[in-house]
Amino acid sequence: MEDLDPAELRLMQGLAQQVTALRPELVNRTVGELAWVWAKDFDALHQFWRHRLWYVDGQLAGWAWVYLPYRVPRSDGRFLEVKAANLIWQVHPDHPELLAEMLDWYDEVAGDVDRLLTVQAADEHARASLAAHGYEFDTEAGSDNGDWVQLNVRDLADVPDPVLPEGYRFLAAGDVSVADAVKAHRDAWYPSSFTEAAFERVRRTWPYRADLHVLIEAPDGTLVATAIVWLDESTRTGEFEPVGTHRDFRRRGLGTALQLHGMHLARAAGADRMLVACPGAPARPAARNMYHGVGFRELTRDLPHIKVAK
Repeated sequence: MEDLDPAELRLMQGLAQQVTALRPELVNRTVGELAWVWAKDFDALHQFWRHRLWYVDGQLAGWAWVYLPYRVPRSDGRFLEVKAANLIWQVHPDHPELLAEMLDWYDEVAGDVDRLLTVQAADEHARASLAAHGYEFDTEAGSDNGDWVQLNVRDLADVPDPVLPEGYRFLAAGDVSVADAVKAHRDAWYPSSFTEAAFERVRRTWPYRADLHVLIEAPDGTLVATAIVWLDESTRTGEFEPVGTHRDFRRRGLGTALQLHGMHLARAAGADRMLVACPGAPARPAARNMYHGVGFRELTRDLPHIKVAK
């Protein structure tokens, strides 16, 4: 039950790389998502995490990462309270049977609270295993107004040039202070608890690159949009995580320009495809429409499942 450390995270990312290369429609957490979530949340949430790794013939073949219920303060003075446990997991496509062991372990770790997890729509074996272990499709989370996520993909063969409004310009994270980069994120994702300490951890986490952390500066010097591009050189895949625009500067084409700029940088760095996740529910179309507007298309989607505690 020790803290999930950087070496273990790197092993988990290595398995994500393998699944991305072999069966991308079965990826539950990408290289960039793992890096971002672990680094930004470590200080606030690590005491609520439990994890376990599974090996076959000396090679990592699966991992499970549980969030136990938690209550933490937010930047708006209120608290974020989560009362259910949540499992993030991945198995190698050659070892789908490991999920059954993970679910047994999850039952032990979670105790007497409701258990949540997601599975990719294309993962028929996992869906059958969940049913055998008492999980059901979460009709609320998975509804047309739910919080389920879809993963989108775009090849980088033909990317239009970005266009910014007059007086705006692109910057990289190395061009601004840590405090300003953090403020840009907090302005885009208010209320956010992102801190300078969390950003310092992000900067130390593979495969973060400051030259692929892109921002837009307004004529008055305000940083009005931010995105991190995570580059996986082994699969030639770039990934946006996160992407956000200052709430006072939306609907001006800044998000579109930032994505096109980021894709040009990713391609120059060696990527030939790009990934980005977003809410997939029909009632929450804003992000999906923006991504589809620059050429992304759905690769896979989450199916949220729940096991209610007895």
